[in-house]
Amino acid sequence: MRVLLQRVRQSSVRVDNQVVGQIERGLLLLLGIAKSDSEKEAKYLAEKCIHLRIFDTPDGKKNHWSVKDIGAEILVVSQFTLYGDCRKGRRPGFDQAANPELANALYLYFVEQLRQHELVVQTGQFQAMMQVELINDGPVTYLLES
Repeated sequence: MRVLLQRVRQSSVRVDNQVVGQIERGLLLLLGIAKSDSEKEAKYLAEKCIHLRIFDTPDGKKNHWSVKDIGAEILVVSQFTLYGDCRKGRRPGFDQAANPELANALYLYFVEQLRQHELVVQTGQFQAMMQVELINDGPVTYLLES
């Protein structure tokens, strides 16, 4: 499982020109799921995202607070292309990406794990063509893997 985590000032996701998820200060999480993943990996990465200390304190100290510490918001967008293998040829291969049924189940489980922390958690729409907008804060971007 892979999460591309971006600290944002705001972010939104649209499907068919309609906003389906929108947050202010917080995290945009692009989630990729491999066919070998399970709830164990989803729970581990959800906890990592919640507790990763990447926000500054009001007195300007760097990287001392987590999204939970400041009560920020989270937007989760499924992105199977995080498992696109571009090492050979000119066309990405997706042999390692989970099938849609497993990916959707683990995507929903991941979101549920985040929501247990009583934060605002918005989502994109699974398997939809989405347009994601963000204002990256920093910029701060991390790739997390289970």
